[in-house]
Amino acid sequence: MSETQCAVCGGTGWKIVERAGLSGAERCECAGASRAQYLQENANIPPNYQHASLDNFAIPQDNPVARQGLGTVLMQVRSFVREFPTGDKPGLLLMGAPGTGKTHLAVAAMRTLLAKGHECLFFDYQNLLDRIRSGYDAASGAADREAYRSVLDAEVLLLDDLGAHRVTDWVEDTVTAIITSRCNQRKPLIATTNLAGEARLQEMTMPGGEKKTIRDRTLAEAIGARAYSRLFEMCRVVQMPAVEDYRMKRAR
Repeated sequence: MSETQCAVCGGTGWKIVERAGLSGAERCECAGASRAQYLQENANIPPNYQHASLDNFAIPQDNPVARQGLGTVLMQVRSFVREFPTGDKPGLLLMGAPGTGKTHLAVAAMRTLLAKGHECLFFDYQNLLDRIRSGYDAASGAADREAYRSVLDAEVLLLDDLGAHRVTDWVEDTVTAIITSRCNQRKPLIATTNLAGEARLQEMTMPGGEKKTIRDRTLAEAIGARAYSRLFEMCRVVQMPAVEDYRMKRAR
């Protein structure tokens, strides 16, 4: 017997049990473990987040404001996965500045759902659009041609960095079609975005010392008003607190 086979069922996924003098077959415990491993391996999780979990999400202890804000966010994400899929909204949208832990939390939530047996699929938003576009090329690979269908069919879809792409009519139509389809089918979407729901103004100092006010692009402007409306219809919205960029802090 191969060392990789289950000692109880011999790799068949079924075990013989006896109750009240009668013998029968039932699913072996290894079947659930094998499915969880299969789902994990096919979820397309980036290597940098393979071990992201809700338990190892780092909350700073040296900043009371950040500790409270991120602690609240963590509780909201835990609540989402605990209630899934029976919550009032099937999706989760994490909004906030770069480096505040959005992707870690999103993948951690996704990995929790994978462990429960739900099929999940991760896509970087910009990479997904590039693959869908290349899929129209006759010379493209089968994986690229199937990218659009896979994001429609996946039980749970995670879109990271939503809105991080130059806005064109094609982009707006494609994103609207994906979000609308999933919303209509009540298929859960987990998404992260660096963009705000409302316009923000930032004052910047130009090289010559001149002050200039810059207006940030909003999420609605990046994905279109229809997709934006559907997104809020189907997702719990979690606003990340204004904290120091984790990646820059670790680099110092």
